[in-house]
Amino acid sequence: MTIRHRFTGRTALVTGAGSGIGRAVALAFAAEGANVVVAGRRREPLDETVDLIERAGGKALAVTADVSAAADIQAAVDAAVEHFGSLDVAVNNAGVFRGGASLTDLPEEDWHTQLDINLTGAFLALRAQVRRMRTQPSGGAIVNIASNIGVHRRAPGIAAYAATKAAVSVLTRGAALDHIADGVRINAVSPGPVDTSMSLRPGETEAGRAERMRTDAPLGRVSTVEEVAAAVLYLASDDAASTVGTDLVVDGGATA
Repeated sequence: MTIRHRFTGRTALVTGAGSGIGRAVALAFAAEGANVVVAGRRREPLDETVDLIERAGGKALAVTADVSAAADIQAAVDAAVEHFGSLDVAVNNAGVFRGGASLTDLPEEDWHTQLDINLTGAFLALRAQVRRMRTQPSGGAIVNIASNIGVHRRAPGIAAYAATKAAVSVLTRGAALDHIADGVRINAVSPGPVDTSMSLRPGETEAGRAERMRTDAPLGRVSTVEEVAAAVLYLASDDAASTVGTDLVVDGGATA
């Protein structure tokens, strides 16, 4: 097996890195030589991610941050630069899901929570990250985590979540065009159902999800977090040097 080191000497910031896709992305960057800053609202799972990276011989730093607070995401960017000397890659993965209700039954609090974290959080993170990256001769690369549900999939009972993720995809394209001249490449990955608790519908078991996926996706299964991480690393790497403003769908063919 070929061992790749596409990110040796670079620093990557990953939000929502305490579990699921975010943790898998952080581990993948570290395995390819990056210094990794992991950010999230709860310290304990972040420390677990750091421990996994360090036990594998990598370097990592945990920063507690709420992406919906501008000061928190700026602090995470500053910590990356102060601790490792630069910010070369950022992955905006932090997100929440509040589903299972029609729009008329959705609590207003759930609407605002999803909007604040999924969309405003992506905006605040992009703003802070681009401001730093454009000062560096090497620029940088940013990958936002959107969702296939926000662009191509029917979305009964999850209209608010779908709206925020569709907005992240559009935000990605606009920001990419705004800042490619600054040397910052911005793209998105849109996963379909992934092997995490977030992909379970209300009251659904893992066995029920597996049965649903056998008919929902041509691949016949949910994607793994490692498969999503591989897509993220590709877009963040020099392999994708001419890829700008794209939204890479990883969903087993569900939206093909």
